[in-house]
Amino acid sequence: MTEHILRMSGITKTFPGVKALQNVNLSVRRGEIHAICGENGAGKSTLMKVLSGVYPHGDYEGEIIFEGRKCEFGGIRDSEHAGIVIIHQELALSPQLSIAENIFLGNERARRGLIDWNRTNFEAAELMKRVGLRENPTTPISDIGVGKQQLVEIAKALSKEVKLLILDEPTAALNDDDSAHLLDLLRGLRDEGITCVIISHKLNEVTAIADSVTIIRDGQTIETLDMASDHVTEDRIISGMVGRALDNRFPPHEPTIGEEVLRIEDWTVYSPSQPGRKVVDGAALTLRRGEIVGLAGLMGAGRTELAMSVFGRAYGVHISGKIFKDGKPIEVRNVQDAIRHGIAYATEDRKRYGLNLIEDIKRNISAAGLTGLSRRGWVNENEEYQVAERFHKSMNIKAPSVESIVGKLSGGNQQKVVLSKWILTEPDVLILDEPTRGIDVGAKYEIYTIINRLADQGKAVLVISSELPELLGLCDRIYTLSEGRITGEVPRADATQESLMYLMTKGQEK
Repeated sequence: MTEHILRMSGITKTFPGVKALQNVNLSVRRGEIHAICGENGAGKSTLMKVLSGVYPHGDYEGEIIFEGRKCEFGGIRDSEHAGIVIIHQELALSPQLSIAENIFLGNERARRGLIDWNRTNFEAAELMKRVGLRENPTTPISDIGVGKQQLVEIAKALSKEVKLLILDEPTAALNDDDSAHLLDLLRGLRDEGITCVIISHKLNEVTAIADSVTIIRDGQTIETLDMASDHVTEDRIISGMVGRALDNRFPPHEPTIGEEVLRIEDWTVYSPSQPGRKVVDGAALTLRRGEIVGLAGLMGAGRTELAMSVFGRAYGVHISGKIFKDGKPIEVRNVQDAIRHGIAYATEDRKRYGLNLIEDIKRNISAAGLTGLSRRGWVNENEEYQVAERFHKSMNIKAPSVESIVGKLSGGNQQKVVLSKWILTEPDVLILDEPTRGIDVGAKYEIYTIINRLADQGKAVLVISSELPELLGLCDRIYTLSEGRITGEVPRADATQESLMYLMTKGQEK
């Protein structure tokens, strides 16, 4: 029986108000590829950050045994010295430095305090050869694509004499060819005796490459399956990932659905940072008045990219396709055009993009609708105050006054301010990107009530969410998105967590 290189037992990690991991156990055999699967927010990345020292010992409960020794990592350097290296989904490379410089960054080949460039470039070339990278070691990172950047990260890990390599969504941003090459590389590393732990939403890749898979749900270990002896299928993994029932967390709602208000046809968007990569591929969808429509997709599927590109081309390059409003084609060249045509977008990152945290409620609510509050370039402060007061009451924003600083509000109340800001623009279409992220259950119910109310007013609402129960409990119809393509349209009556996950992971037949 193959020995275990890693055992994690009883791992519990708590953030303020949230238990991200609860008594999680993980055992990984030496020389295997071990996949970790779960929905967005299940705790996969948190567990790997505990293992790699991003969350140091003392910041969590439980025990880590690596190569038979109890480990208490104080940081990433400690775990790397033990032979554990993590490659995050957001690659940690410096674009202006060369490939060789990035490979040995923090692990420089130096003599008497000076970098030995000949040794640096020679050793980098040898590592690059191992991962199938044929570029010159002096090539800047900014000159190579994301697939090759992923290989640089693996070469960097190999330079640290890695024994256990952790890859968090390694193929999320890669095309099919780059993904296939990376998976072949991982098989080669396994043959060399390097153990790999891979977090992935692409279940076809998991079943193709993994020797074992551990399923995590709601911060708890559900089960670990041997891919060969347990005859694991994608459907079997999906069942473990989403096997929880909906509860009564959603207000009752009977929709009154009217005419089509927005239609998107053949919508294609290219990445601004990865030339030639489509992030949205020929998408088509419709929204009707009084309807709440969901958009489901896994990390990297292109949900936010689709929403932002429709909202005045706020994301993407070489955008093509057609937008129809009330049956007539419209041009939406920028955010101002989108607002003028009655389209609003509430960002998934309210603290960074949705709010000015050092300003008060009043200024934040009026930010997107200043045109209606201004005369000859001057804001009518009395009217601004009255508008803010109206939303303060109608949205039940829990704050002493509209002059309270937004940064000091709870997440739920901040989200109400974001919604108020966009409702002020009197939109016909509201795109809500992760509207309840980081919000407690009670505040979620209030947000759901507000969304229902907006639909009852005849607005079309598109809800993007990583939580399938949320979409099932809230939406009248749900689109699924996979790798930039719309893969399904499911009415509420026919939608289940399993059917949605199937469409989100299967992708389109090519």
